[in-house]
Amino acid sequence: MKAILVGLGSAGYSWYKRLRAQGLLAAVVEVDPAMKEKMQDDPYPFYTSLKEALEQVPADFLVNVTSPMMHTAVNQAAFDHQLAVLCEKPISFDYRESVEVVARAQREKIPFMIAENYRRMPYIRKVKQLLDEGVIGTLSSMDVQFYRYHHVSRKYTVSILDDIGVHHFDLLRYFSGYEGVSVQAKLYNPNNAWLEEGAVINAYAFLEMENGITASYQASISSRGTETPWSGNWRIEGTEGAIEVVDKEIRVIRNGETKLVNDYSGVDETDTLAEFLRSLQEGREAETSGRDYLKTQALVHYAKLASESGQAQMIQVPTL
Repeated sequence: MKAILVGLGSAGYSWYKRLRAQGLLAAVVEVDPAMKEKMQDDPYPFYTSLKEALEQVPADFLVNVTSPMMHTAVNQAAFDHQLAVLCEKPISFDYRESVEVVARAQREKIPFMIAENYRRMPYIRKVKQLLDEGVIGTLSSMDVQFYRYHHVSRKYTVSILDDIGVHHFDLLRYFSGYEGVSVQAKLYNPNNAWLEEGAVINAYAFLEMENGITASYQASISSRGTETPWSGNWRIEGTEGAIEVVDKEIRVIRNGETKLVNDYSGVDETDTLAEFLRSLQEGREAETSGRDYLKTQALVHYAKLASESGQAQMIQVPTL
């Protein structure tokens, strides 16, 4: 199988190396011709026009690593050629636009996956395995804490939920196996935050999910204290015990005893690219398909509305 890579920025170059190493690269599209220097003497075709690349290069799928503002245009162009797409998150920062993009992929039966990588982490897969095995009984509640100092330059304004919290909300769905019902949230900029128009630095949220499960979320990208992993630290309570994930270390607490879990045998450790390729080969929907990811983006969308209104919001999960 061969791919057209669109975008050769910092994230795009990482994808370039992965695709090249696996013999999957057909061509590269990047509007900035100076970026071609990253390819050195590699023989792959380089285009500054996506239209030309799509018309001239035979490919099986497209990898979209452009800036979020360009995602929809690139995805729609690929769909025009009935080309499967693996897209970095978000589909779009505009929730309604995201719905339209996914609806088209579903309607035309075009494979469309979002590269949601947090749930592919080995220790995250292990936690899911433990929950599915009923190690702590029936899931009751989840508490997530995320703290880092993450002031970075982008072509867009970085905000806590759109850029990072969406990963944690996705893990709420992944761990529980259920969808959100309602959300209360407060998004704000603390005194120690930087001044940047449109930036939202801190988040508090309380979510009610199906089956009576609750989740609390506390996050900051301006914290100057001890940093958590990107996946956050977790306390997951069940009817027969609890699982704590602290600094990527898994602890199971039952009957007053704590057991450290470091045996990851039986865990599917494939990354997003491997999952996408496997889904294409098997003719099935990918684990983090656009349709599934939209349910995660709904949590972010309604958390924003809850913060803006000061009132809890019922979550309407899209059915596509």
